[in-house]
Amino acid sequence: MPNELREAIRGVWNRFDLADRRVGNAADRTNVFERLTGADYISLGALFVGWASALLFARGEPNWALLAMFGAFLLDKADGWYARRTGTSSPFGRQVDSFIDIFAYLVPAVLLYHFVLAPNVFASLVVGFLVLAFGGLRLVRHNSEGFGSDDGASFYHGTTVVHTNLVVVANYFLAALVGSWNGWLAGLTIGVVCPLMVSDYKAYKTDTTHVLAGVAAVAAIGLAIGLEFGYL
Repeated sequence: MPNELREAIRGVWNRFDLADRRVGNAADRTNVFERLTGADYISLGALFVGWASALLFARGEPNWALLAMFGAFLLDKADGWYARRTGTSSPFGRQVDSFIDIFAYLVPAVLLYHFVLAPNVFASLVVGFLVLAFGGLRLVRHNSEGFGSDDGASFYHGTTVVHTNLVVVANYFLAALVGSWNGWLAGLTIGVVCPLMVSDYKAYKTDTTHVLAGVAAVAAIGLAIGLEFGYL
């Protein structure tokens, strides 16, 4: 075997040497599973249910998809409660939570608009981009800056992905129940509220806002069930 070919084979073999590719310094290693807490596993449960919601939207089952999406919403709220109760909040956990929020709120929102509301693919392209772009930037900013504080009251900087998701859901019910409402009006409404996620608006984090979000979710669940079984 020519030396040139032998050296070439040795070079390829060295590239696949797993021992050489492994991080050697223990201080530089990150075992993701060791860093996950109970709250993070609840977050992953929200990801699972959020993905189920996405599949249901794609299969043309928007009402069942909404029920799954609100299941992800419930798990997303439960992970924060669990982290506070057990004192396991951490920057890593907040990163995990933001990652899950993309699939629990933003992806279902754009799929709901695309499969049910959009009058054409161009409208879906624009609205989906606005929701994902502003929503993603909002999550990045929150991870960088954290909560603001105003006389001891915590607030989100800008509206949240939950607010935007609820606007999309509200447009779905308007289109289903109000004859004059259509995908163009829905797209305009959604597009207008998207920049608010990166605005200077203070969205206070209080028990009242959590209760209102819960009431809105319960009302939406009732409407989705009513539409699915022909009561509305």
